[in-house]
Amino acid sequence: MEKEQFSTRRPGIIGEEKFRQYSVLIPLICISGATYLLFEKRSNQLKRQPGEVCFPGGKLEPGESLEECAVRETVEELNVLPQQIEIMGPGDIYLSPFNLMIHPFIGVIKDYQDTFSRDEVEEIIKVPLDFLRSQEPERFVSKLVSEPPEDFPYEWIPGGTKYPWAKGSYDVLFYRYEDWIIWGMTAQILKSAVNLMEEYHIR
Repeated sequence: MEKEQFSTRRPGIIGEEKFRQYSVLIPLICISGATYLLFEKRSNQLKRQPGEVCFPGGKLEPGESLEECAVRETVEELNVLPQQIEIMGPGDIYLSPFNLMIHPFIGVIKDYQDTFSRDEVEEIIKVPLDFLRSQEPERFVSKLVSEPPEDFPYEWIPGGTKYPWAKGSYDVLFYRYEDWIIWGMTAQILKSAVNLMEEYHIR
């Protein structure tokens, strides 16, 4: 690296190496001329988040791009071909307070025939985009509290054990559609994606 390059560098994120990197696809499908968003209900046999509603996606593998990860995971989970997926663009990155960094991509699945891998997916859910545009999610606030380890060197900081640690919070969102609940990280990514589709006139 040269000093002259510094002014044009892309800023990194401090502590990014501690985040697990994931990509998801926000799939759009067309049914009788109307646009639907496609969700999965995760198999109850999975160790992580069994039975929850989510978008297809997974952990970034070495050597692949974030977009390639989203496509690969969608192909595996929905039993579609890569050429059926048309990526329209990136969504906004979601940073979880639990060291997850999720990179969404909005895309179209063409000629989708309701296929999915039963190893990972219990069933698929189709929600009209118009419904999601008309809904504001229900919002609840969860608190985050700092808990230093037992061997924390309180003697090194002003106030010692009485140091006034900052407290944080994060929103937990819920969408309800028929008998389905879309919540948590998926709801956060969904809200952002719906706003982007409105802003960029994606129908």
